[in-house]
Amino acid sequence: MDRRPQTAAPRIRSDVAHNARVWNYWLGGKDNYPVDRAVGDRVTGMYPSIGEVARADRAFLGRAVRHLAGDAGVDQFLDIGTGLPTGNNTHEIAQHTAPHARIVYVDNDPIVLAHARALLTSSLEGATEYIDADAHRPEQILRAAEPTLDLGRPVAVMMLGILNFVLDTDEARSIVRTLMAAVPSGSHLVLTHPTLELGGEGNEAAMRFWNENATPPITARSRAEFASFLDGLEILEPGIVSCSRWRTNPREPEVAQFGAVARKP
Repeated sequence: MDRRPQTAAPRIRSDVAHNARVWNYWLGGKDNYPVDRAVGDRVTGMYPSIGEVARADRAFLGRAVRHLAGDAGVDQFLDIGTGLPTGNNTHEIAQHTAPHARIVYVDNDPIVLAHARALLTSSLEGATEYIDADAHRPEQILRAAEPTLDLGRPVAVMMLGILNFVLDTDEARSIVRTLMAAVPSGSHLVLTHPTLELGGEGNEAAMRFWNENATPPITARSRAEFASFLDGLEILEPGIVSCSRWRTNPREPEVAQFGAVARKP
């Protein structure tokens, strides 16, 4: 008989829109509720290019992971704020190039946890793990990742669309510094972040509506603030750009989302 104390599973609220589910809706997924679709449609009405942002962010992930697992020779990935599983997840892309790659996904949302089994697949040579942890607690993330990742070897730290939920910029910088201090030279940081500096009519109003009607609250940041997360790292070409233009057609339409990949020297 199992005498360990039992804890109640966190309740998945279907009455308040949540980022992971709304993002899933914008990407064409089915893991969302009517409230998520309603808020998603309202945001789209105010900011029609939000679906393009979601798709561009996902495509950026694919290009970045393919470069890191291929040309850069990185075979360990720490994907923080992974969200709901969709097509072309980090482990699928990395292990297609490097079958021995090891991937740890991090999220703390109950609905993402409920879908974690969909992520827990791997090539025979590699490993894929999911940990329930909060991006605000980087030390907890690092401890939980150690059984799967060798932090003495280069790691790609993936933080796509996650620091925008850390509203205090100093705290966001501290999170990044803690994570990157724990990994060795040759590790990489992969970031995307929404901004008001790349256009997008209605973007500011849409973010205000989101913060009043959905969870968690979000903030945009300037290029200078985004660049401060990369302090001390070598930013790969083409630098800080709209994520839709990172290592793709430079005439690709911009979206209001910065993207960059940087290497720890």
